[in-house]
Amino acid sequence: MSEPQPAWLESGARHVWRPYCQMKTARPPLAVKATKGVRILLEDGRELVDGMASWWTACHGYNHPHIAEAVRRQLERAPHMMFGGLAHEPAYRLAERLAALLPGELDHVFFAESGSVSVEIAMKMALQYWINRGVHGRTRFLGFLGGYHGDTLATMTVCDPEEGMHSLFAGVLPAQIMTELPRDEAGYAALDALLGARGGEIAAIMVEPLVQGAGGMIFHETEVLHRLRALADRHDVLLIFDEIFTGFGRTGSLFAMQAAGMEPDIVTLSKALTGGTLPLSCAVANRRVFEAFWSDDPGAALMHGPTYMGNPLACAAANASLDLFETGEWRGDVARIETALSEGLAPCRGLPGVVDVRARGAIGVVEFDRPVDVGGLCDAFAEKGAWIRPMGKVVYLTPAFTVGEAELSVLTRVVREVLGAP
Repeated sequence: MSEPQPAWLESGARHVWRPYCQMKTARPPLAVKATKGVRILLEDGRELVDGMASWWTACHGYNHPHIAEAVRRQLERAPHMMFGGLAHEPAYRLAERLAALLPGELDHVFFAESGSVSVEIAMKMALQYWINRGVHGRTRFLGFLGGYHGDTLATMTVCDPEEGMHSLFAGVLPAQIMTELPRDEAGYAALDALLGARGGEIAAIMVEPLVQGAGGMIFHETEVLHRLRALADRHDVLLIFDEIFTGFGRTGSLFAMQAAGMEPDIVTLSKALTGGTLPLSCAVANRRVFEAFWSDDPGAALMHGPTYMGNPLACAAANASLDLFETGEWRGDVARIETALSEGLAPCRGLPGVVDVRARGAIGVVEFDRPVDVGGLCDAFAEKGAWIRPMGKVVYLTPAFTVGEAELSVLTRVVREVLGAP
């Protein structure tokens, strides 16, 4: 017998439009009472080990005391102020710290609230970069199949047009140039030829470095990034890295670009930027891009300014999160998690329909040959004490870096048991 739903869930359900589900047929969501460490406490008394870190944001676990205290202190000083014409210490200190952590000349930080918006800003920067330089016709972006960059109107156009979530809007949105991510010499030659033929149309190449996240947790090697940088330079187009998923330790280095020892022209960051506490994102440009906007002409300015841009509470949380990263403890944690996920998920390799099992950093993936039953699997995982939400063809784990060995064992065991692995 199902547990009775809390009154707030029943009364509010008719008004809340939930994400990524058909409201008429979707299962009711699990009612959460609180979070603690790497656990979600439900209203019905159950505790679930969280294998998602709330869509990869809560990298330090929930309710981290250092971040919570930083937010409390900032709340007493100033919870918010407009960023147009005013400045505050949390945002300026955060921008300086990010510039110091990012490689090369990625020194110019433009704040926003969500990952999708930061990608839109990066796209806007790239388009206006060419306009400000007096170059016309560079109005399109080159993206890759399997990629995902957001759900807003512009970002939908650079997501995978078939496997992604936005095929409904085909023909409505402006078409971008989508192609296979090159992985061999033939692929690099094909991309080189494409850029040679159409480079005059392209403002920038956009890619998720090392892992294409919400498009299917698809991995690639650092060589791909080096070759993309070389091709972008050869054909004089900008290169944008979307590190919303990969940034802040998820793949084993603080930023995925550092594993490759290189930098893009623009990088987008969000998700774990605040340690999973408050919405915040940014697009960070290098000197080359920024100088195209540095002018005596007011018309050359980037005319963009989200209302909650540089929110002081969110910036205080992000600074506190960076404090935790500066200890370096996360590196050992991510290496430990990678080993546990590799070993714990390996028995799934022989299951019917499974085409791959893989791990990189704090990401573990079981990939099937067809889309999985998301709702049914969610329920089955929760019944065994874990919060795991598959997507598309993959069942995956992206736990907080603070997850313990016993909790990791719960996550991998639950995946094996529900999927039917030994």
